[in-house]
Amino acid sequence: MQATQQATDTPRYAKCIEVSKRVRFEVERDVIRGREFDFGQKFLPDGLSKVARLEFLGADEKRLFSQVQGRSYANMFGLVERFIGPKISEVSRDYWLGDQTAFEALVRFTDEELKHQEMFRRIDALCAAGMPEGYTFLPQPNEVAGVVLGKPSWSVLALICHIELFVLAHYRQAIEPDAQLSPLWKDVFTFHAREESQHAILDELEWTRENAKLTAEERDHAVDELIGLVAAVDGILQAQAKADTDYFVRVAGRSFDRKQVEAIGATFLEAYRWQYIVSGVQDERFQKILGGMITDAQGQRIGAALAPILG
Repeated sequence: MQATQQATDTPRYAKCIEVSKRVRFEVERDVIRGREFDFGQKFLPDGLSKVARLEFLGADEKRLFSQVQGRSYANMFGLVERFIGPKISEVSRDYWLGDQTAFEALVRFTDEELKHQEMFRRIDALCAAGMPEGYTFLPQPNEVAGVVLGKPSWSVLALICHIELFVLAHYRQAIEPDAQLSPLWKDVFTFHAREESQHAILDELEWTRENAKLTAEERDHAVDELIGLVAAVDGILQAQAKADTDYFVRVAGRSFDRKQVEAIGATFLEAYRWQYIVSGVQDERFQKILGGMITDAQGQRIGAALAPILG
């Protein structure tokens, strides 16, 4: 049996439990509420979709663009939560015979991630009911999760913390202020953000705890593995951007010339890189946490790896 762990931040774990109880929701009762999507409305806000740069698209086409991206946005969160839940369940074992407050907080975290996966499966089904056939979400969640979970805990917890923080940034900066979004789609990410705000706190606590266990050599290796994970995420984004471009062009209802197709594809990719990599990397809180763990040389390695993605 692994040595028991006593949390030094028990009050912070306790606060996460308190808020978790207060904001808890049920997918069908509180979020869906018997509704279907109105496809006359936007899903993803312009600040995330980057659709404004495609000036040759009409209003209906821009709305469709937001809906294609919105469907992939929900599916992408369902994908990453496939490995977040197991990883948090794994780290919770350190508290089995130790701090029961920390243990409860992490069990709640895991339960909420399972619920979020269910919610995003429902959203994809609701999208499928009203969008033209042919949409494909390419990444296989179990395969991706299997690869991610094989990496060092420090690297995986860093990626998870990055994800949870950009979820909150997207909601505060783009989703919540946009009054033109589908009410159902907006509700999904409102309820999601309320629970993710606790998850981000727990991510930081567990990542920091893991960091304290490592030797300098182990941390250096973990930095390289984190760089590899980000590269793998970018590979997924490139493939999905291509699939979503092909789908959009096929169902938009008119022909586009070669330059327009290239612009559509470039916008999908730039938007996805912004959503899932850049916005998290540039998050002030993430930078502060990561910066407190790594050396200048390691920071430079990360920066060099990100340079092609950041443009």
